Amino acid sequence: MKPAEPPVRDEALTTVPRHVAIIMDGNGRWAKARHLPRGMGHRQGVEAMRAITRAATDLGIEYLTLYSFSSENWRRPAEEVQDLMGLLKRFVRNDLEQLHANNVNVKVIGDRVHLDRDIAGFVEEAEARTCKNTGLKLIIAFNYGGQDEIVDAARRLASDVASGQFAADQISKEVFSRYLYTNGVPDPDLLIRTSGEHRISNFLLWQCAYTEFVFVDTLWPDFAKADLAEAIAEFQRRERRFGARHVPAGA
Repeated sequence: MKPAEPPVRDEALTTVPRHVAIIMDGNGRWAKARHLPRGMGHRQGVEAMRAITRAATDLGIEYLTLYSFSSENWRRPAEEVQDLMGLLKRFVRNDLEQLHANNVNVKVIGDRVHLDRDIAGFVEEAEARTCKNTGLKLIIAFNYGGQDEIVDAARRLASDVASGQFAADQISKEVFSRYLYTNGVPDPDLLIRTSGEHRISNFLLWQCAYTEFVFVDTLWPDFAKADLAEAIAEFQRRERRFGARHVPAGA
């Protein structure tokens, strides 16, 4: 059993990142270490999602993006994919009203064209129910791939150029960004990956150009508010230059 967490001093987090993105990794290893089916790891991972969503609000984070299901995850065994889809449905059924009551605004990013109609319906329901909420912006990356997102954006932008809405020389980074799934969402300040892996696995490739990365060994089902606070504390110790050279004060 994980030892009791020490109290988290929220007031100590003086510079809270506006947007935190998390690659939720380690559900399978968590289950394997306990000699449990992988599905139990995914179920415990949903519990961690609930806890971290609450913690993000407590810590003053404005945007929280969670990488829940990549476009590559369809290659997993059919039984596991079916279980993950069932968890998504239960999350919407069981958690949506609570999220709505807590003023959370839910946005889902990823390819919807090839989703089954019932799954797409759950996605649309979650967004429509919470679209006017003004609290935490909870962004769920579902059926998401960063390379696919960029290709899709380029394809739609090219179509608009061909139809005369833009001239090619009018394309800028700002214009291109409007064609991404994250249009209107600020780029992440901090990206956290759990489970000890040191890669971003096709997640928010465009958006993470100047994001600070924090990799932690904790498996996702065990990731809690204290871990999130520690990742933010590490973020605070960084110096963000955005490509510029640091010039000491008074130099």
